[in-house]
Amino acid sequence: MSSAHAPAPSVLFDLDGTLVDSEPNYYEAGRRLLARYGVRDFGWEDHARFIGVGTRETLTALRARYGIEAPVNELLAGKNALYLELAGRSTDAFPEMRSLVERLHRRGVPMAVASGSSRAVIAATLAVTGLDACLPLYVSAEEVAHGKPAPDVFLEAARRLGADPASCVVLEDAVPGVEAARVAGMRCVAVPYAEAVADDPAFRAADLLFPGGQQEFEADAVLRLLVGAWNRPLGRAPATPDRPS
Repeated sequence: MSSAHAPAPSVLFDLDGTLVDSEPNYYEAGRRLLARYGVRDFGWEDHARFIGVGTRETLTALRARYGIEAPVNELLAGKNALYLELAGRSTDAFPEMRSLVERLHRRGVPMAVASGSSRAVIAATLAVTGLDACLPLYVSAEEVAHGKPAPDVFLEAARRLGADPASCVVLEDAVPGVEAARVAGMRCVAVPYAEAVADDPAFRAADLLFPGGQQEFEADAVLRLLVGAWNRPLGRAPATPDRPS
């Protein structure tokens, strides 16, 4: 990409498993929901198959798998309510991700969240972690035609930011999101939530990969990617110096 007239980068964050460690709460919400419909053997391995897949798509698959007669919208409302109850008690942002968000915010870099969760869940999660101050713009898969691995949610986030998709960098923890970023024509930083799948070809094709997930993730490395890819200063100089990662 030529840097002479290239637009400054924008950064799009997946939420669950990327910005925040929400998967334990999603698993528990799903387990409790399914128990209401007589499913008693839903374990973590069952949940892990759907990491990175939107809530509606996940529930559609589980409904078929377990022969649940209730409509998907009923299941969706139930799971969102259970998740919001759990998330309100404890949802932690990954420390190094928080550092990256804060540093980009200080530099005025355009950012948004693009997630498979509902808008209510995204809003509550950002609020309880305090990330809403830096990330007021977010897009839910329920607002677009297709969830990940389709690119719709990332393309809509770019549209709302007024950004060219080619100028966007996506941070993702799961294969469907990495694939969605590729189809959208965006660069991707992959931080696998499950280290066991870090060798997936989709991750290996990312512009920057942290195979060890959040334990290896470095905000400084992402900042270097943003500066190097566009060969220009990143945003404006921060009002206060960036603290070391």
